[in-house]
This record gives sequence, C-alpha cells and structure tokens, in this order.
Amino acid sequence: MSSLIALHRLRPLGLAVSLAALAGCTLGPDYQRPELPALGEFRQVEGWKLAEPADVALSDWWRLYDDPLLDQLHERLRQSNQTLAQAVAQYREAQAVVRGARASLFPSVSADASKTRSGQGAGTSTRVIDGTAVSSSGGGISQSYDLSLGVSWELDLWGRLRRQLESDRASLDASAAELAAVRLSQQSELTQNYLQLRVIDAQRRLLADTVEAYARSLRITENQRRAGIVTRADVAQARTQLKSTEAQAIDLEYQRAQLEHAIAVLIGVPPGQFQLASRDALPSLPQVPRLLPSQLLERRPDVAAAERQVIAANAQIGVAKTAWFPSLSLSASGGYRSGVLNEWIETPNRFWSIGPQFAMTLFDGGLIRSRIEQAEAGYDRTVASYRQTVLDSLREVEDYLVQLRVLEQESGVQGEAVGSAREALELVENQYRAGTVDYLNVVSAQATALSNERTELTLLGNRLLASVQLIAALGGGWHSEGLAEPLLEE
Repeated sequence: MSSLIALHRLRPLGLAVSLAALAGCTLGPDYQRPELPALGEFRQVEGWKLAEPADVALSDWWRLYDDPLLDQLHERLRQSNQTLAQAVAQYREAQAVVRGARASLFPSVSADASKTRSGQGAGTSTRVIDGTAVSSSGGGISQSYDLSLGVSWELDLWGRLRRQLESDRASLDASAAELAAVRLSQQSELTQNYLQLRVIDAQRRLLADTVEAYARSLRITENQRRAGIVTRADVAQARTQLKSTEAQAIDLEYQRAQLEHAIAVLIGVPPGQFQLASRDALPSLPQVPRLLPSQLLERRPDVAAAERQVIAANAQIGVAKTAWFPSLSLSASGGYRSGVLNEWIETPNRFWSIGPQFAMTLFDGGLIRSRIEQAEAGYDRTVASYRQTVLDSLREVEDYLVQLRVLEQESGVQGEAVGSAREALELVENQYRAGTVDYLNVVSAQATALSNERTELTLLGNRLLASVQLIAALGGGWHSEGLAEPLLEE
C-alpha cells in the first residue's frame, strides 16, 4: 500500500517533468541571415569591407554644416515634428504588442463576485430536503451569491507562443529602425530645405547688386541720350536688362517663401507664424572622406528594419506549423455559492473544479496547410525586400558619390567661366565708353556674366544638397576612425 501511495505521489511530478520537456520543443526554422549578392566595392572611393546590418545611434550629422541656426531648427524638429510623433506612437504600439505576447506565457488569474436575483412563475417545483424530494407549487423570487477565483494556463508545448513572441520582438526592432528612418528622413528634408533657402538668399543678394549696377547703367545711358551721344535703342536695351533682372529677383521671393513654409511645417509651426531672416553667410560644405567602408551602411535604418522584418516572418512559419499539433490548457477554479448572504462564505457552499483540456483540429480542408504556405511566402517576400533594400542602399551611395565628384569638377570649371565673363564684361564696357562697340554688346556681356554667376551658386547649392543626400544614404554621417583624408575640396 505504501508503494502505491508513493507511486501516486510521483505521478504529478512525472507529468510535470514530461510537460517541461515538451515545452522545450519549438517548431519552425531558426533564423539564418539571408545570403546577399556579391557586393564588390564602391567604385568612387577606396576601402570596402562586407558589412552586416546593425542598429547604430544616429549622430548630429547636420553640425557638419557649421550653422548654429540650423542646429536650433533640428532641436525644434525633434520636439515638434508631427511625422516623427506618429512614428514614436507606432513604436510604443509595437512595445505594447511585445508585452502582450510575453504575458501569454504566464498563467492568467481571474476573480468574480456576483449577486443574482431570479423569479419563477406559478407552477410546481421540486426540492430535495434531507434526501427526500418535496414538491411545492407557487412562484417567488430567489437570490444567489457567487464568489469564485479561476486560474488558466496554456502550456506552450510546441513553441507557438514563443515563436509569436520572437516575431513580435523582431517587429518591435523593425519599428525602432523605422522610427530612426523617419527621424533621418525628416532631418534630411529639413537640412536640404534650409540649405536651398540660404542659396536663394545668396542669389537674391547677387540679383540685388546686379539690379543696382544695371540701374546705374540705365541712368548713365539716359544722360548720354540727352547729350546726343547714344540712341534711344541703347536706353531701351538698358531698361530691358534692368527690368528682366528685377523680374528674376521677384521670382526668387516665391521660391524662398515655399522653402520657408516647408521648414515651418517640419518643426510643427503654422507657416504664417514662422519667418527666417536673410543671412549673408552660406553654410559650410562638408569634406567627404576618401575612405568610406561599407560599415557605414550598417547605420542605415531601412536596412536594419528590412532584416528585422525577415526575422519576424521566419518566426511566423513556426507559429503556423504549431496548428498541426494539439494544444494543452490547464484550468482551475473554486469559490463559494449560496442563496443566503449570511451563509455565503461557509464550507458547505464551497465548490471547485480542476483539469486539463486538449484541443486539436482533426480536419480543416487544408486551412492549416494554406496558412503555412502563406507564412513561407511571406518570408520569401521579406527576404527579397531585404536584398533589394541593400542593393538600393549601395546604388544611392554610388550615385551621390558620383554626383559630388562631378559637381566638384563642374564647379571648378564654372569658377573659371565666371572669371572670364567678368573680364569680358569689363572689356566690353570700356569699349562702349570708347565708342568702339554699341550697347547691345554690353547687354550681352552683362547677361552672360549674371548667368554664369547664378550658375555658380546653383552648383554650390547642388553640392550642398548632394552632401546631405550622401549622409542620409550612409545612415547619418561618416564619422569613424581613419576617415580623415578629404575626397572633395571646396
């Protein structure tokens, strides 16, 4: 008899050990990083190392442009940008999902207390009193008091809950990377708008100086016309040149206002309540290092987000496969139930229940198989998206490196063109004063000089924008040890 009692006591322990062993099973494939195409190296710079996606905190890369006002605008963007606020809320939502998935691994406990009043119409009823059935007729109102405590726990035998938690955690990491991508995108947009606005300010100063010079030329030409030295055609040409330049200056006002409004929205301010004063100095053009290893691509949030989505999709395959197997839930409940309040919490009114529950799908017409195939197809889709994101990131870096190099060369040649145009204008003006050429030559030389000077400013603006785009393509800057030698000179 004692041996039977001992065996009886060991059965729960053996059951617990068996359930623990089963709980260690996790269906579905473990994650393996997808293979990427042979990446080679950047053609435009030296120093390539095969990189792996990683989450790296973004730096204050806009400080490379050495503009205190731009720093202030970025701080306001961090605090008030509504697109960024949406991404933060989405990340918090993903955090809550992970907490919910983690909670499913633990038992749930519930409590219930209730009072019920019920009525019964006239008729015959039977009650049991001291083991004897007693019939009575009539109706009345009865009351019932219930107090119960319940515990339920789904054992994760096949790893469904753990795979779901793995998937949700990967989705949370992807959401964090997407938040970083939104932040970088908004920072890039703000910086580009600000740099374009400052280039327009420089063009406005150029046109204002040019208008002033053309106005002087018009006054001189009008005086010469009154003295009979030049014809009315010269005066008309001088006035046409002046008015055309004034029109160009007016057009810049609209372009500047658009950029100003865009900046206002980015920092969360109504456009009518925001204004940026004009400034003489242009932001500095950063120097791009000659050595740009591919470790910099590890900081790209979109690459990190794409890989995290692959991890989440891989875990969903395991979640789908667990549907083939039975689920086991343990539940227990107990409490007190009485029709009399004073006798509610007493031993005779106590009740309890405990027991396991197995559930398994025997036939579903192929539903489980279809869900597994959906999960596998979803995984393949995310792998392709991840590989495409990596390829796109490499293309963007190559594009902006080429663009910066070409613009640097073009700016050097354009600077020479500006010098030649100014020299030609000076020579033509001297010839006109000497009476050897007519005023049409002066107008043509003035237009050429102005066009070349505006082109030079446009090229500088394009170089500034391309530098911002390269920084964004590299995930937020290029600060790293050994990256000191400049590739591009001002």
